[in-house]
Amino acid sequence: MKPLASIAMGLVIVVLVARFDGYDALPDPLGWLLVLWGVRRLLDPTPLLTLAGAALVVACVVWFPATQEALDRSEPSLRWAVNLPQVLFCVVLCHRLAALAQAARDAKAAAWLRTTMVLNAVLAAAPVLAFALGSDDLLPAIYAGAAAVVLLLIVLLFAHADRRWAPDAAPVRPA
Repeated sequence: MKPLASIAMGLVIVVLVARFDGYDALPDPLGWLLVLWGVRRLLDPTPLLTLAGAALVVACVVWFPATQEALDRSEPSLRWAVNLPQVLFCVVLCHRLAALAQAARDAKAAAWLRTTMVLNAVLAAAPVLAFALGSDDLLPAIYAGAAAVVLLLIVLLFAHADRRWAPDAAPVRPA
């Protein structure tokens, strides 16, 4: 599987939720393992590996029903903080891929990826503004927008997986 397709499939597993007895049948940690498998095959993957690793650790902790219940009862800002590694991963990934597309003179792909990067960054900051303004009623709309942007990223990753600028093999390490 191509690296971008692996990352996209991992994000699909992260986004989808199928609860049985409180547990997610599509565990987010499995999705983040797929993401890591794809990221490790990108050129200079260190920052992305770090962010995906942080998201994996958070996903492992949050997968348990007791943790989910505690999050549901806690301050909305805690749920925002828990999702921050995932959002930062998406921002950095879009930035990296937009640079690759731009270098390959694929202006349309670069524009879509930059737009997705900006939308992710704006929607990552939007809850902080809602908290500051005391407008918790805005949070469902912000989170719906954030989900739509992650879906856009997934579509872009699948669509660009076969582009000539998209990495398709593990980087060769000097001996």
